[in-house]
Amino acid sequence: MATPDSGSTFDVIVIGAGAVGENVADRAKQGGLSVALVEAELVGGECSYWACMPSKALLRSGAVVRAAQKVGGAREAVTGSIDVQAVLKRRNSTVNNFDDSSQADWVKGAGLELVRGHARFTGVKTIEVTAPDGTISTLTARHAVVVSTGSAALLPDIPGLRDASPWSSREATSSKVVPARLAIMGGGVVGAEMATAYASLGSQVTLLSRSGLLGNQEPFAGEMVRDALIELGADVKIGVNVTAVSRNGAGGEVTLTLDDGSQLVVDELLVAVGRTPNTGDLGLSSIGLEPNSWLNTDDTLLVQDADQKPLEGEWLYATGDVNHRALLTHQGKYQARAAGDVIAARALGKPMSTGPWGAHVATADHEAVPQVTFTDPEVASVGLTAAAAEKAGYRTKVVDYNIGWVAGASVTADGYTGQARMVVDEDRQVVLGVTFVGQEVAELLHSATVAVVGEVPLSRLWHAVPSYPTISEVWLRLLETYGRDASSF
Repeated sequence: MATPDSGSTFDVIVIGAGAVGENVADRAKQGGLSVALVEAELVGGECSYWACMPSKALLRSGAVVRAAQKVGGAREAVTGSIDVQAVLKRRNSTVNNFDDSSQADWVKGAGLELVRGHARFTGVKTIEVTAPDGTISTLTARHAVVVSTGSAALLPDIPGLRDASPWSSREATSSKVVPARLAIMGGGVVGAEMATAYASLGSQVTLLSRSGLLGNQEPFAGEMVRDALIELGADVKIGVNVTAVSRNGAGGEVTLTLDDGSQLVVDELLVAVGRTPNTGDLGLSSIGLEPNSWLNTDDTLLVQDADQKPLEGEWLYATGDVNHRALLTHQGKYQARAAGDVIAARALGKPMSTGPWGAHVATADHEAVPQVTFTDPEVASVGLTAAAAEKAGYRTKVVDYNIGWVAGASVTADGYTGQARMVVDEDRQVVLGVTFVGQEVAELLHSATVAVVGEVPLSRLWHAVPSYPTISEVWLRLLETYGRDASSF
């Protein structure tokens, strides 16, 4: 770990040592630049300790048990219930017991300079870092500064909510106890996944959503997840709003007042209604940007001002959640690779490929983003939904198929329930988007991502033969349902 003297200078400074920041720093270093990586909390960031990894660890045990219960011969062997303490212990192991020493060792091994502390801009290419002991150091970048500080949970302005000390996603994924009664505000990915996890662990879960679940997905995805949560024992309330919240003393019961006049009393409340950028205390005003704002970028991840122009000198970049392009770890890491490479190329005067799908741009952020929601059933999607494609002006055909009709699905689970949708651009005869809902569909998604990103013609997809009997045979069924009219190719 570095403890720099005042005036330390690097080619690149990356603020935020989460998965995204690590990737930016590593690519810039591999490109021949010196890099300082600044982190105020744990190296590895939100995904490693409070989001992706612990949440999936909490979800996995329940999913495995239910998968066994859906297969004759295995279900008879499942006679006990989930061991909650064993699940929490496995979660702790997944996050290395919140110890980032191995991540810090990786940073050192990659030839990066780790600077622990909180960073604030004081001017162009210059930041101050306040270390945990209160000492302040100044770092200067020769070429670029990259903001990879991520996002935090949004807390809506509801009377009493803040004083009630609700859970955010961080508390939900790191809790040492499973509350007997848990209310969840929000029907997005975090809300749906944590409802699944805590219902599996024995909580009486009440999920409150102003509209349907998973609103950015195909409608059938949210409907199927809702039905599954109800089957798990959760109470799913759609079309309700919380108007007031109160807690009965520290650690006491939480009372929620709903807009229908009813009240809900629980032991803990998780608020999962959106995200806000971690830019409030970065000193953005010193470089002409608005504090607490998302950092808009072009496709090379250069930060743009209010007029959509890069800052003078083209030195500031933003990757990951903080730019609001696609709030997903894998997409942020994709941006990070592009940013690290383009920073090195610009600094060293090397050729750049900045056209669509070039090596130095994040083209996939626009219409080819893959995402898995690890509910049960899983929701795996990439590209545009039918509604989004129509809104974007494409002439489309929508193809639906029941995954349960595929031979591989009947082998995977008795009474397999699932649904697939393929959205086709009729003018170019390529796939614009695919959605799978069902058990174990996450592993189908990369094939769909390749088809969408590669703009593989349907006529060629006919020759990509799925193995039998696997669930991936759904690809053949989607193509057959679409129809093989040679005149249309």
